[in-house]
Parts: sequence; C-alpha cells; structure tokens
Amino acid sequence: MGLFDGLLGHESSVDPTDLAQRLDGVLIDGEQVGLAFRVIRDVFVFTDKRLILIDVQGITGSKVDYMSVPYRAITRFSVETAGTFDLDSELKIWVSGAEAPVTKTLKKGTDVRGIQRALAAGVLR
Repeated sequence: MGLFDGLLGHESSVDPTDLAQRLDGVLIDGEQVGLAFRVIRDVFVFTDKRLILIDVQGITGSKVDYMSVPYRAITRFSVETAGTFDLDSELKIWVSGAEAPVTKTLKKGTDVRGIQRALAAGVLR
C-alpha cells in the first residue's frame, strides 16, 4: 500500500467498510489510506499525505472530531510505552504553530512501535 503496509490494531483491525464510511468526504482526490488502527472507539488513519485522528465523543458516539495533521507540520513526536504499574502508553505529537502537543492515550496492546514507524515514515518522507 505505498508508504505503509498493512493494518494494526487493538484486538482487531479497522473494518475497511467502516473506515470508508467515516472518511467519506474527508479524503482529497488521490489520497490513499496506508495504515489505520482503532484504540477503543477512536481511529488513527495514516494516509500518504497526513495523519487523521478520529475522536468519537459522547455516549452514543454521534459526535465525532476529525483532526487532520499534515506530516510537514509535525515537528516532533514521542511515544511513552506502558510500564509495570502504568498499563497505558501515551502518544504526543507536536504540531508547528501549536504550543501544546496533541496527546492521545494508547491502551495496553496497542502497537506503539508500529505507530512510531508510521509517524517516522510520514514525517521523514
């Protein structure tokens, strides 16, 4: 799939039909999804042009926040892995023009190394 290969996920991969439905009207012409994974209800989508963070909010999940971050705007990122007593990992992405990083909690079982590879591949291209 071009820049990225395969899907990774927490327990299961992202359903391609669900992903296509969620990204309807979000992707630009010619933009290709390379990697996507679900963390509880949220979805991280790595395309050949940007990172799209889909944050499902509320009890019913009817409110959804789409954050689009072009790779060229990412100045740095860090992934903190889970420890013995701290079961969650944390992803921080610093975007140019923003003071605070975008922070996401990653549950145990999330492929944090895969996230690092995907971010590095997107940022370094």
